[in-house]
Amino acid sequence: MALLIIGIVVFLGIHLLPTFGGLRERLIERLGANGYRAAFSVFSILGFVLLVYGFAKAPIIPIWTPPTWMRHVAMLLMLPAFIFLVASYVPGRIKAVVKHPMLAAIKTWALAHLLANGDLAGIILFGSFLAYAVYDRIALKHRQPTELIETPGPGSPRNDIIAVILGLVFYAVFLIWLHPLLIGKPVVAM
Repeated sequence: MALLIIGIVVFLGIHLLPTFGGLRERLIERLGANGYRAAFSVFSILGFVLLVYGFAKAPIIPIWTPPTWMRHVAMLLMLPAFIFLVASYVPGRIKAVVKHPMLAAIKTWALAHLLANGDLAGIILFGSFLAYAVYDRIALKHRQPTELIETPGPGSPRNDIIAVILGLVFYAVFLIWLHPLLIGKPVVAM
């Protein structure tokens, strides 16, 4: 459990740097833009590896038993999560309306998994990501725009179609093949 918590602190901690007024800029000044990017990448990867490994090795300590129908709710919530994820990279109306679709994807993903998982490690992991995404979304309203904070334009409706189609394809691929392969838990019985 300790590795999971350390991984979460490192991964989310590095992603929270821009929310602390001027800290990112001071680090860029000290390390240079490329040095900052390299350090950010190294700490992100390190945190991610620690949290994935820590989650995989965490003991299963049940806190509550979600009803079976919560799995279906979680699966339904994952549809927009994948669409938001793609929309964060494809400037369209979805991105303009949602404003920060990556954070919307993280919030939706975390909520879906909190509903379907009742073990302590799952609550810690998904609860941490949900709290991070809510905090970061609120913090974005109070930060000065940087190259990391885009003001999305209206975008092309064609890009929304691309986001929806790719989101649905990624959803299906992850649901059927990647979740069992990467996470070790099948979502649907085959």
